[in-house]
Amino acid sequence: MNTQVQIIERNGEPEYAVLPIEEYRRLLELAEEAEEIRAGNRAKAELAASEDELVPAGVVERLFSGKSPVAVWREYRGLTQERLAREAGVGKSYISQIESGKKTGSVTVLKRIARALQVDLDHLVPPEE
Repeated sequence: MNTQVQIIERNGEPEYAVLPIEEYRRLLELAEEAEEIRAGNRAKAELAASEDELVPAGVVERLFSGKSPVAVWREYRGLTQERLAREAGVGKSYISQIESGKKTGSVTVLKRIARALQVDLDHLVPPEE
């Protein structure tokens, strides 16, 4: 920083600094960048401390494209319909019917499926259009 800065004092103590406008603008830009870095660091720390799961964009796209949430989460978790059915305590055909839209599934069953898929129950409800 090779600028002319004028210091204005009051009672022998520095009170103001007057500097060229370009230097002032550069300092503002640096301050904004520093705040963005701090905000990013805070977000990273919150994410690290959270139990929230980062979900790949492809999964989100499939969920919002109208695919069965049960099927999307099951495939993302790497489960077969048979294994999900076993873990949820229902028949494979019941999982198949939920995924195809032939059945909606009772709240009790959807809760067990959600537990098996390690998602909240509301993640199994298709997004509103």
